[in-house]
Amino acid sequence: MTAVSVSLGQQTDYRFEIRFGDNIPELIADEPAPLGKGEGPSPAQLLAASVGNCLSDSLLFALRKFKQAPEPLRCEVTAEVGRNPEGRLRILGIHTTITLGVVASSLEHLDRALAQFEEFCTVTQSVRQAVPVRVTVVDAAGHILRDQT
Repeated sequence: MTAVSVSLGQQTDYRFEIRFGDNIPELIADEPAPLGKGEGPSPAQLLAASVGNCLSDSLLFALRKFKQAPEPLRCEVTAEVGRNPEGRLRILGIHTTITLGVVASSLEHLDRALAQFEEFCTVTQSVRQAVPVRVTVVDAAGHILRDQT
């Protein structure tokens, strides 16, 4: 088993400095107004970024296993924030769209990579236990290659 640790220190109100360890720049996180001042990403944005980053990494890794170059990848993530039945704010769903930097026809074994990459995404598979995550993959020409929840 491996442990991942971060350290958070409150700077003022809802603004925290997040430390990730040696040689990694600190990050400022803050709640949007009216609680905070929006001087950094919110916890919901950090979660969305983590899901999108992990999925992008997993797809890149899956394609590189077949010696394919899909770069540059782009990823857009939307986290739907709303009220649960008890009236508390929650992340109700996450939709991620990964766009390849090339057209699908230029990649070999794309179907195999698309079929398996999500299973290796540590963050998404963990989050999916509580929050629905929809993943769309599009090529550089705008063709939808995968669209699944």
